[in-house]
Amino acid sequence: MNAKLKVAIIGPGNIGTDLMIKVMRNAKHLEMGAMVGIDPTSDGLARAQRLGVAITAEGVDGLINLPEFADINFVFDATSAGAHVQNDAKLRAAKPGIRLIDLTPAAVGPYCIPVVNLEQHLDQLNVNMVTCGGQATIPMVAAVSRVTNVHYAEIVASIASKSAGPGTRANIDEFTETTSKAIEVIGGAAKGKAIIVMNPAEPPLIMRDTVLVLSEAADQAQVAASIEEMAAAVQAYVPGYRLKQKVQFDVIPEHAPLHIPGHGTFSGLKTSIFLEVEGAAHYLPAYAGNLDIMTSAALATAERMAQSILNNAMNNG
Repeated sequence: MNAKLKVAIIGPGNIGTDLMIKVMRNAKHLEMGAMVGIDPTSDGLARAQRLGVAITAEGVDGLINLPEFADINFVFDATSAGAHVQNDAKLRAAKPGIRLIDLTPAAVGPYCIPVVNLEQHLDQLNVNMVTCGGQATIPMVAAVSRVTNVHYAEIVASIASKSAGPGTRANIDEFTETTSKAIEVIGGAAKGKAIIVMNPAEPPLIMRDTVLVLSEAADQAQVAASIEEMAAAVQAYVPGYRLKQKVQFDVIPEHAPLHIPGHGTFSGLKTSIFLEVEGAAHYLPAYAGNLDIMTSAALATAERMAQSILNNAMNNG
């Protein structure tokens, strides 16, 4: 087997183009095989072609018909939630064992946050990268959850309007639903809520995330240490990810509980976490940390899966 596995990217927009550049610059176990779009005049397709990557403007059907498809092991889908369902079905019919890394909120496969649960899903044929807000904040909820039981977690992701393309805007409902569910499924919260804010400020602001966690009483130093350790783990593949300030704590006494509309009352420990995500500026501007964390997480996921595949092939060879 080759030292590297070939990948195709569906969606030559901002996310797809940034991901292509990351694969070409940073990947150890992957290499570009094809870029797929539906607009022959796409800037992303033109850039891919200039870089020597096979292209098609005929969507997934065009990818399947490319000679290069025979060597494709991984497909990153950077289109939309609705399109991904169809793309998965077509690709699965054409090549049953192909791996899909889903950067849309479709959630055909299990949610995947690399630092939290990737090792559990190395053999999955389709994994969902949740959302930009999910990739940034769910590790923080999980960090609290591994110390104490989390009753409720709410995240607010604030991104620059200029970093929100047509795909992001078309998936707002899916963003809130998918992120909220993943806060529970992966983050470990009994109840999760997600909010996204598109900030039109000029010059554009770097992605900021606020994470509010209500949990059972716990040692504050232990919770803070868990959060800082998790932040460092995310930084390993998203260098611009950082805690904006020290973690803040509030003790909520039983005689004066917090009331969350629709979710009841809570007492215990309130943990407030403030994050900033600066992009690596491989292709997108540095303020577009929301897009950078998605492409970085997707690449980290595929790289680890490819490493596992190559190691197994070597051991069995």
